[in-house]
Amino acid sequence: MGSTVLAVAVLLAALLLPDQPDRLTPAAFVRLPAEGILLAAVLLVLPPRGRRAGAAAIGVLIGLLTLLKCLDIGFYSVLYRPFDLVLDWGLLGNAADYVRDTHGRTGELVATAGALLLAVAVLLLTAGSTVRLTTVLTRRRARSVHVVLVLGTAWISCVVLGLRAGAGPIASTLDAGLLDNRAKQVRVSLADARLFRRQAAHDAFAHTPPDQLLTGLRGKDVLFTFVESYGRSAIEDPVMGPPIGNVLKESDDVLRAAGFRSRSGWLRSPVTGGGSWLAHSTFLSGLWISNQQRFRSLTSSDRTTLTGAFRRTGAWRTVGVVPGVLVAWPEGRFFGLDHVYDGHHLDYRGPDFGWSQVPDQFTLQTFQRREFGTRGRGPLMAEIILTSSHYPWAPLPRMVDWAKLGDGSVFQPIRSEGKSQDEVWKNPESVRTEYRTSIEYSLNSLVEFLRRYGNDNTVMVFLGDHQPVPTVTGNSPSKDVPVTIVARDPKVLDRISGWGWTEGLKPAANAPVWPMDGFRDRFMKAFGPQPG
Repeated sequence: MGSTVLAVAVLLAALLLPDQPDRLTPAAFVRLPAEGILLAAVLLVLPPRGRRAGAAAIGVLIGLLTLLKCLDIGFYSVLYRPFDLVLDWGLLGNAADYVRDTHGRTGELVATAGALLLAVAVLLLTAGSTVRLTTVLTRRRARSVHVVLVLGTAWISCVVLGLRAGAGPIASTLDAGLLDNRAKQVRVSLADARLFRRQAAHDAFAHTPPDQLLTGLRGKDVLFTFVESYGRSAIEDPVMGPPIGNVLKESDDVLRAAGFRSRSGWLRSPVTGGGSWLAHSTFLSGLWISNQQRFRSLTSSDRTTLTGAFRRTGAWRTVGVVPGVLVAWPEGRFFGLDHVYDGHHLDYRGPDFGWSQVPDQFTLQTFQRREFGTRGRGPLMAEIILTSSHYPWAPLPRMVDWAKLGDGSVFQPIRSEGKSQDEVWKNPESVRTEYRTSIEYSLNSLVEFLRRYGNDNTVMVFLGDHQPVPTVTGNSPSKDVPVTIVARDPKVLDRISGWGWTEGLKPAANAPVWPMDGFRDRFMKAFGPQPG
């Protein structure tokens, strides 16, 4: 009797498990699943020969569906979308890389082994439970048929009466709806490669002569800087917005006093919660890079990227500063970078801060020392990725005296005094507070860098790559991120006077919102030859 109850409980839990973390409540399991009633009916009519094998196969299918829902929960938690059965398998490797970077090789092996063991356990449990339930149902066939008919009638009655438990109906069809949506998603994903090839076939700047590219920026140092997870919620959330708004206002005053002016707008990112490299490549390529398949196709093409256009002119040295990259990065060649400073080549000897291997202030100071501040150099174009505002926002660095940065050891006591991930993630309010603090740190690092080292030839474009995870955004559907151009030379901002952007570092709520893939062409046209 006990094993039968356990088998029923396992199957009900598998069938009723939601696929989104915010739906994972006790009320979600107080439902009558249509799939469970159908399962019982199918098990009753399985032929005696091969009955156990058929039941086990059905159980494995239920287990696979359960694992898919577990993947969905993880993807909704980080990327605010379900797992794509066609395009997302490569991201599981990225997840393993993250665990290795934050918990070492041993942590990665333990996590991978644990995930595999859990997957096998789920499949064995659901298969064994289905076989056990089949044995019980066929042994008491008449009574079982009666129970199935009663449950079917109860399910129909719940539908007709509209009975609900919590936020959802008692009569559940969760898995049927999930399978239908996933079948549609698979068809769309399989067709996506063909669609992307058609979109990528047109490149407005593929045949532009080098001497006609970016003529309005000749002689300038142009810095494209991405601020991790700097999204619209950071500016407009009623709790986080006012403190960050004060930082932006104070920073604007500091930059104005140093002779800089700025304009700001909004871009709509292809991703939210994570997938920064997809946003970076969208911004630089002028193509909508929303999945790994598109990214691979892009980086194996000869598409003109924004950074690559600077290199094509022969008028700039092009460098990438990517502290989050700790392995070989052949994509740097595609993006037209003459030299790449990854996490191993920034001369940093201090501690990591969660996922972020190098504090933003140190990243910028190293860029100043190795490239920006070198004597006798020519014009410079740099792509700089700032990582201190990367999830999980624990522990966090803080600003130190620039003259005392040294090799980064100065951050050791700051790391020791910082909050742990467990401490920060006790509640959403704490997570939001630390996220806000990380954005303030990144903005302060940028502004101080410009104030200390910027000059009349400095042009900085800085932007967020995507919104943070739903814990911070409160499940906001917005994918907007701020984008700002800062320069001393008024002629630079005159070139974008028709964009409708807001003066200053904080874009107005009604400032234009462009898809991120539209920036490359607008920028190249604005700073190309102007009609006479």
